[in-house]
Amino acid sequence: MQEMSKGANIGLTALSEDAGAVIVSLSWSSAAGDGDADVSVLLLDGSGKVRGDTDFYFYNHPAADDGSVQLLGKVPTENGSEDRISLDLTAIPSDIVSIVVAASQYGGARFGDLDDLRMAVTDRSGEALLGFSITDATVETAFIFGELYRRNDEWKFRAVGQGYETGLTGLATDFGITVVEDDESDESDDAGTNTEAEADTGAGTTAEARTDSGAGTGIRTALAPQAPGADSGAVTLPAQATSSADRLADGGPTPPGGKPEPARRRGTRTAKKKVTLPKATKKSLAENDSWKPARLFPVPSYKSDREREVRATSVLLSVMAEVPEFGRRLTAGFGAPAGRMQTFTEVSLPHGDTPKRPDGVIRVERAGKLWTALVETKTNGNPLKSEQVQNYMDIAARRGYEAVITLSNDVALEGSPLVDVKTDGRRKHKVSLWHLSWAEVAHQAQMLIRHEGVGNAAHAWLLQELLHYLQHENSGCHGFQNMGPSWVPVRNGIDSETLCQGDPRAVEVVESWERLIRQVCLRLGGELGQKALPVQRAKRGTDPKSRRTELADRLCEEGKLAAELRVDGAQSILAITADLRTGKIRTSIDVPAPEGAYPLSVAKRLLRVLDEAPADLHVETLVEGRSGARGTLERLRPEPGDLLPKDGTAITGFRLSLFKGMGGSRGGTESGFIRSIDEAVDRFYASVVAHVGQFEQRRTSRGKAAADASGAR
Repeated sequence: MQEMSKGANIGLTALSEDAGAVIVSLSWSSAAGDGDADVSVLLLDGSGKVRGDTDFYFYNHPAADDGSVQLLGKVPTENGSEDRISLDLTAIPSDIVSIVVAASQYGGARFGDLDDLRMAVTDRSGEALLGFSITDATVETAFIFGELYRRNDEWKFRAVGQGYETGLTGLATDFGITVVEDDESDESDDAGTNTEAEADTGAGTTAEARTDSGAGTGIRTALAPQAPGADSGAVTLPAQATSSADRLADGGPTPPGGKPEPARRRGTRTAKKKVTLPKATKKSLAENDSWKPARLFPVPSYKSDREREVRATSVLLSVMAEVPEFGRRLTAGFGAPAGRMQTFTEVSLPHGDTPKRPDGVIRVERAGKLWTALVETKTNGNPLKSEQVQNYMDIAARRGYEAVITLSNDVALEGSPLVDVKTDGRRKHKVSLWHLSWAEVAHQAQMLIRHEGVGNAAHAWLLQELLHYLQHENSGCHGFQNMGPSWVPVRNGIDSETLCQGDPRAVEVVESWERLIRQVCLRLGGELGQKALPVQRAKRGTDPKSRRTELADRLCEEGKLAAELRVDGAQSILAITADLRTGKIRTSIDVPAPEGAYPLSVAKRLLRVLDEAPADLHVETLVEGRSGARGTLERLRPEPGDLLPKDGTAITGFRLSLFKGMGGSRGGTESGFIRSIDEAVDRFYASVVAHVGQFEQRRTSRGKAAADASGAR
């Protein structure tokens, strides 16, 4: 990998023979676990400006219609997470000469608060081409990391590292974007747009398709109004300001001089869109609940795992080919170009004396060139087999295919591969190996049909039928559902106090725990319409194996598994602790107290905000250097003053916790540990976190007012 210094440039063809499509990654870390930023991309013409607002890609406008630019969102990595962007350089319009890659922060945060700011570029096979680290960030709220630009029919990269103190608005304005920042009007505009969309069932996602997906946990209904998110794949523009021409058309007065003023340009709204709640489900025409609706993809009782795998592969690949947004969403991160997709199942390919039959084949055509991936599928918790995947890698390399994609219930981890595959470095053609979990597939389907929308009603219905299939108990596509063979021995060792540090079985349990937390994030993010990611406080370069060994030793000593996760737009980090000694799961958040407010008023307001929270919610007052008062809501509601320190010590915040008993088995039965974690997170988020947002908003507004007053003085 080529390491770049600020201001340096290099041609992509000097780094890779296949640089027609690249993945750009932006990453950073935070020792406090609370740092975050949003990526953006601007396409510039020869004037150094965008041609229009649609050349600006950010959280409200994440993808180009032609697939040339797609924000893939945040994904977990060994040191935290990174934001990825897919760029199909062969599809970039010819009059675009430069692609600017940037990131911005919000809520008063500064890039100087983050560590390890870095940009990396990989080719479609996943091989790292170049990297650029920014080490001089201070008070900036937006940063241009780098740019890709055309020079003599070649794409080159320049390491920029330029910061802005004016955030996303200042950055976008510099490149010709008209920005409108008005949170209140944004909400009202969104509401109007949603009403129109729901009334017009001929375009976009239909009400029926969106509401039917609401069946399941109660978390979505409780949280969706609180969580900001993207409603569609197009830039949201405010209603155009009334111009003189509009007034003339309406019979209004003519401006001085008798000539109408030119119409004003509509602006791009950078305020994050709100997640749209679906309309209530239409009344069923069935006589009773025993009448089951007909399904496009019925789920019978399968006689074998093989039959289940064939069915799941066919269902998924057919929907990927018919719903372009979905197919592109799943393959863009694997280097697939934006083009016409076709999918196939049970294709026989020669390999030695015995032909091999991968479960599926994906082909994408663009500008006469083909991108091909072989697909190997496992369901019902069955593990991938290294020998099978190795055969497909060899076949792909020999036939000039680009990728092999494995699909199973397992969640992939860095430093802990699911299969052991060897590549022949002597071969000129590179084949990349990628993995998808069924949980990731369901997450992407949820995001499209419930929150972002797709091209037409038929596509929305297809995605809804796919999601129903994946979530059916007989499909075998439920994601990670087994803590592994070491789970029971480790729990028994903790109970009997015979588990010693250095036991490799503890490391296996830590890896399973990490997979489970990633799956919890996928499921929660799909329900909320937001990215949910594990919080990783490790520094860049930390070896994932050594980090997991350290966590395993802590498990042996304390008997606890702990994790943190953050949802985009939320101010607090959700902590999850599974105490294997006591058999209890604790979910909690720390809520900072507003500065300058009367302590009793703060306590009363917090309890009012938690009016609908469970009576067994534990509330603990946080004070500097020691533990404060604590109690359950049931006891504190009539006496909020009991939360105040007796000696008048200043309150720094509150810790809100719920406890739940954990299941004992390793699998996904009703009493299973995995089910217990899911239920604990759902209950805590729906009954506590959704309501605490009101308290945090009040705290934020008070803090901003105090800062403004201080600045005025």
